[in-house]
Amino acid sequence: MLTESTLKADGAMSRTIIDAGDYFIGIVAAGQTMRILDLEGNQAADTLFYSAEDPSERYSAMDTIREQGNVYLTTGSVLRSNENTPMLEIVADTCGRHDTLGGACATESNTVRYDLEKRCMHACRDSWMLAIAEHPEYGISKRDISHNINFFMNVPVTEAGGLTFEDGISAPGKYVELKALMDVVVLISNCPQLNNPCNGYNPTPVELLVWNV
Repeated sequence: MLTESTLKADGAMSRTIIDAGDYFIGIVAAGQTMRILDLEGNQAADTLFYSAEDPSERYSAMDTIREQGNVYLTTGSVLRSNENTPMLEIVADTCGRHDTLGGACATESNTVRYDLEKRCMHACRDSWMLAIAEHPEYGISKRDISHNINFFMNVPVTEAGGLTFEDGISAPGKYVELKALMDVVVLISNCPQLNNPCNGYNPTPVELLVWNV
């Protein structure tokens, strides 16, 4: 559901540009609101959420999909943990739909989906591995990398129950805004994927804004 935010960018407590192929890791506290802004359009932001108190509790696609009865995320969607605890709620969304099934690109999936020569191309899983290696203070390890959300990514479910990667449905200036319901660690890989149309074959930066409301 398309919903505009009332929050103004100049009132944000922090603003961070995440270049294509780069990562962000940090804590958003309970009660704060975060916005992922698609600066140039058709970019995919592969995102993981963890309880800041105990990272073994993390975003669960299965619990979220079951409780909301919908495979896509938009305004009103409550993101749930593997303990079925509400973690965040989408409170504004000008894109209209976000993927929680397609997973993240990896060197292995690049090889299977595209070509053996694509194996060495940078992928979201590489960004996550780099983030947790460079920031051990968050207590996240390789075993904690699980389901992710692909904000702005268009992955329709076919009538046969399969998934397809289609042209993005976002545009410059589109955003999704989430209110934290607990203290969460946010781990974003701004997807470097060059081989499918979800990034328009041209990965671009996104911006992360956080408000104390």
